[in-house]
Amino acid sequence: MLNPRLAELNDYPFQRLRDLLDGHAPGGPGPAIALSLGEPQHPYPDLVGEVLHDNRFLYGKYPPVNGTPELRRAIADWLGRRYGLDAGRIDPDANVMPLSGTREGLFMLAQIAVPRRKSGGRPIVQLPSPYYACYLGAARMADAEPLLLAATGETGNMPDFDLVAADTWARTALVYLCSPANPQGNFAPLDLLERLIERAREFDFVLAVDECYAEIYARTPPPGALQAAARLGGGLDNLLVFHSLSKRSSVPGLRSGFVAGDARLIAEYHKLRGFGGAPSPLPVSAAATALWNDEAHVEANRALYRAKFDLGAEILGDRFGFTRPEGGFFLWLDVDDGERAALKLWREAGVRVLPGGYLARPDGHGRNPGAAYIRLALVQDEATTAEALTRVAATL
Repeated sequence: MLNPRLAELNDYPFQRLRDLLDGHAPGGPGPAIALSLGEPQHPYPDLVGEVLHDNRFLYGKYPPVNGTPELRRAIADWLGRRYGLDAGRIDPDANVMPLSGTREGLFMLAQIAVPRRKSGGRPIVQLPSPYYACYLGAARMADAEPLLLAATGETGNMPDFDLVAADTWARTALVYLCSPANPQGNFAPLDLLERLIERAREFDFVLAVDECYAEIYARTPPPGALQAAARLGGGLDNLLVFHSLSKRSSVPGLRSGFVAGDARLIAEYHKLRGFGGAPSPLPVSAAATALWNDEAHVEANRALYRAKFDLGAEILGDRFGFTRPEGGFFLWLDVDDGERAALKLWREAGVRVLPGGYLARPDGHGRNPGAAYIRLALVQDEATTAEALTRVAATL
């Protein structure tokens, strides 16, 4: 007999998109263009192939669960540089765990953080709505009660955690937060991160801050949860942050990221991955080490995204509620009915986008905070992006 919780995983956004579009032929003046999936299409850095080739002999060895010392050190050093942390604040052996992409770690976290009962009731996992589907899937498979908090323009596209009651906090086992937000691109301010860290320690839950878009930004880099913890003083208790090379370095197929923070939780990751994890091959770890030690390719990557947001401003102007996001690589456009607009764009323009309602759930009043929107991932090259945005503007 199958695990009955699997029946709850029947609303994956991209399966819903396939169900919506795949029975229809794409229209438009040229080849179909996919802006639905956040899969970076920029050229990956040359050093990746070189390092993989130089270390190809290491495919003959099993990789360690916690990666290589060189990779953990490169990650700890990068975190220190990026977030202005004091030397030694991130212990590469105690506070860092390399992952096969952040989705692995974000999903596995619920198995670590969610007990069977908390404060006499079913544990709660809080997450923003719209959300990354992994968060909701992890909560469901951990048999937690998902609490979706609307993140809309009225709340700065961040959840309003002040609306959560004390008895709900008491049952909370895990809070997911994404900054820059997927899909809106807003940054979580330092004071919000500080308040959440303090609340995590007060009510003894895990705060998981997904910062995988942190290196793609328009003007200033987003603050990070490790910065917030450093400002509060003390250690990293109850806090984990997640980073990935997929977006930062345009290597989604490398499947390499990390989780960093609370040493107690990192030790639990080590234990759990020993049973069911899939550590990165040693040549991949070598390539990841080189990437975390290099900033030139990141700056070039960031410039490519900025140019495409310039195109968005030029082609879309102030239509569809267009605003230039603070970070990330998505446009979140208000089109009144995202599902209807996605079908229209596919059938008439050959542009594949994701309805915003597929990334959110109705609230207690039946309102889906994403229903009016479509999400566009500006991951294609500049010319393809210009063509896609032109088709969007003309069709809608």
